[in-house]
Amino acid sequence: MPRRSCTSGDLSGNKIASIFRRYTLVCPRCGREYEPTPFRFCCEHCGELLDAVLDLSRVSIDLEHIRRNRNVGVWAFRDVLPQVSHVVSLREGNTPLLKLENVVDGKVYVKYEGLNPTGSFKDRGMTVGVSIAKSIGARYIIVASTGNTAASAAAYSSRGGLSCLVVVPHGGIAKGKLAQAVLYGAKVVEVEGNFDRALSLVLDTLRKVGKDNLVYLLNSVNVWRLEGQKTTAYEIFLDIGVPDYVIVPVGNAGNIYAIWKGFMELRELGLIDKMPRMIGVQAEGAAPIAYAWQKGLSEPLFTDNPRTVASAIRIGRPVNWYRAWRAVVRSGGMFLTVSDEEIIEAQKLLGKEGIAVEPASATTLAAYVKLRESGVLERDDVVVLIATGHGLKDPDIILTLNAERYRVSEPEDLLKLLA
Repeated sequence: MPRRSCTSGDLSGNKIASIFRRYTLVCPRCGREYEPTPFRFCCEHCGELLDAVLDLSRVSIDLEHIRRNRNVGVWAFRDVLPQVSHVVSLREGNTPLLKLENVVDGKVYVKYEGLNPTGSFKDRGMTVGVSIAKSIGARYIIVASTGNTAASAAAYSSRGGLSCLVVVPHGGIAKGKLAQAVLYGAKVVEVEGNFDRALSLVLDTLRKVGKDNLVYLLNSVNVWRLEGQKTTAYEIFLDIGVPDYVIVPVGNAGNIYAIWKGFMELRELGLIDKMPRMIGVQAEGAAPIAYAWQKGLSEPLFTDNPRTVASAIRIGRPVNWYRAWRAVVRSGGMFLTVSDEEIIEAQKLLGKEGIAVEPASATTLAAYVKLRESGVLERDDVVVLIATGHGLKDPDIILTLNAERYRVSEPEDLLKLLA
């Protein structure tokens, strides 16, 4: 795994106390607690990534007010987020929860995160992360990315008037995502190797950055970004209550934890009395967590050569694996794998519902089909599939599908096709 940087800078004073006044940072392994800062990401004793624990006794949720303000998106849930002084937003969140009508016979809903401003779920976390950066006076945002994080970080940095540097694997990023980062004005650095190499380079660089040079890391090792992503759970609850299962694509493994954390907070607030089971799905060629789960191991089987058509989850050393593992274990869920062929077939099925997703998102329907066939899931189970990114993020894959395409010149030719 990449060596972790427990801090990426330094800042003190009332500004931090105000932003994080209701939080404590807690190590999930050794239990040590830390004062919250925007730069502390991991435990100084054991190195584990920290949890941001919100003191819910100091939180009052007004559901009717939230429902009236759903169009605000993520910041409708401001009471359970860091109390930033500057909100940098593109009206992310408030994405539709669509019931599948044509391709399955169960109670299956798609949380269509591809309709976020830059086309992926990353915008939920980026609005919080960049708002923190803006509030503390940071000058630069830096991320490593397989694509979606780069696009989102670039957009929100631009929106907030900050500079942005994205580090991506050369040849390993979909053109649509790369084009977004360029359009939004980020400096794009391509490195040889995969995402894990890109992240290692970023973390190593941050160790050499002076404490007064406010460069802010917004990969998912940053727990404050995950606070934004947990709002997915709050929105699902407002739409349909608590589903039986939530199926999430797993790459660097932060999102499944964030969604689980959102439901945990809802339960602690007394708004729900049960939890959904969290199911994490990985592609067969990039499944260090799922293969370990299947073998009954307690740590991932990391790989330096992940391979899958689903570039967004083409990650061999997920830094958030322990977070994801806890979410699945504590919810009574599971991890599983799907093949690239199953992913492409599921992508086509979702297209028949009018829902365009990139391959990583299609893993969730592929997993659902697999679990229905094996009897793990039943027809009456209420299941939410987290579709993390829009299909136009990776159009080259879509164009390889067996589409019905014709060339005609006369009306009679069209009539034959309509027959």
